[in-house]
Amino acid sequence: MNRTSTKPILLLCRSLLAASIFWFASSQVFAEGIVFGQIGPFTKLPVPDASEVNQGIKAYMLQANKVGIKGQKITLFDADDQYSAEGFLEQFPKAIAKKPLALISPIGSAAIKRMLDDKLLDTAPVVVMNAVPGAESLRTPGHAKLFHIRAGDKQQIEKIVNHTRTLGMTRLSALYQDLPIGTSGMAMAQEAAKAKEGLALQGTKSAANAAALDAAAQLVAKQDAQGVLVLGAPRFMAEGIAALRKAGLKQSIFVLSYVPAGLIVKLAGVEGARGVGIAQTYPNPNGKTLPLHREFQSAMKEAFPAVRDYTSFHLEGYLSARTVGEAIKRGKEAHPSAASLAATLTSMGEIDFGGFRVDFSKGNVGSRFVDIAVIGSDGRLLY
Repeated sequence: MNRTSTKPILLLCRSLLAASIFWFASSQVFAEGIVFGQIGPFTKLPVPDASEVNQGIKAYMLQANKVGIKGQKITLFDADDQYSAEGFLEQFPKAIAKKPLALISPIGSAAIKRMLDDKLLDTAPVVVMNAVPGAESLRTPGHAKLFHIRAGDKQQIEKIVNHTRTLGMTRLSALYQDLPIGTSGMAMAQEAAKAKEGLALQGTKSAANAAALDAAAQLVAKQDAQGVLVLGAPRFMAEGIAALRKAGLKQSIFVLSYVPAGLIVKLAGVEGARGVGIAQTYPNPNGKTLPLHREFQSAMKEAFPAVRDYTSFHLEGYLSARTVGEAIKRGKEAHPSAASLAATLTSMGEIDFGGFRVDFSKGNVGSRFVDIAVIGSDGRLLY
């Protein structure tokens, strides 16, 4: 066979080799699938927030992986930051080494603040979907790769203040923690009260230790307010309610969404917890009327059949992961990068999850949904 006749064969072999290399590379990317990560306080934090968010993420994953997203499966890893900024900083590079497309719902103002202050997202090829808490300092200016589906503290406080005025209250008191989450919350409450004609607000600052909290609660109980707003970390708010009831306060008490009703019942007793209003940034996770209820509860029942009562943190994890999944579906790339995912999130417009809407077209806060649920006589939330 002459040299000329071998050229077509050589070209064919090279083409087949190139195609096989491309197929192998593509199959490797395909095999990796879509990776989600969660860095959170699985220990140290005295409430099960991170674990419940984790269950919600896994419920969505099980649901989505039945058909896959663009032919890919989602996997999840988690890491414990032990509810500290130092722990988060230690876990972050380890998490990035696992090549997640998104980190879902980190929890803790100290951890998130350090993430922003240290500019970790400037170079890390990852999107962070949702963050707890919703402090304004973590949102303004925030970061182009940090998205929120939880309504912020400002929206929650405004909702509570407006609600008290609707109930005819004219005198409010606030018991707030001597930490940024409490002092900034108090400033927002004062601003909201000033916007309501005929509404006076008096604040009392307290440290978190029992003696200081008892003394502050006694002062608040003597202020003749028609309602009391407690602002601070979740444990502080729950202990603040217990201290106020111990001081003899009978009036309505309101807190932000981070406090589980069960913790309030545990610390204040069923009678002390009854009537406490808790801001809610998601629809009732145990409701029956919305398409979202059916889809979320079906996913939870399949993933965690032993769990009977669902919390807002379950729903938060589910919706956070589902928002990322929906953006991947709507994106143009089969294997999106963090940059392309962020671009899709900001350009895809409103997503209606069957009763809960998310829209990042006007900024990185996708929802302003706030409701108020009240603890009933049986210790359960009534919406």
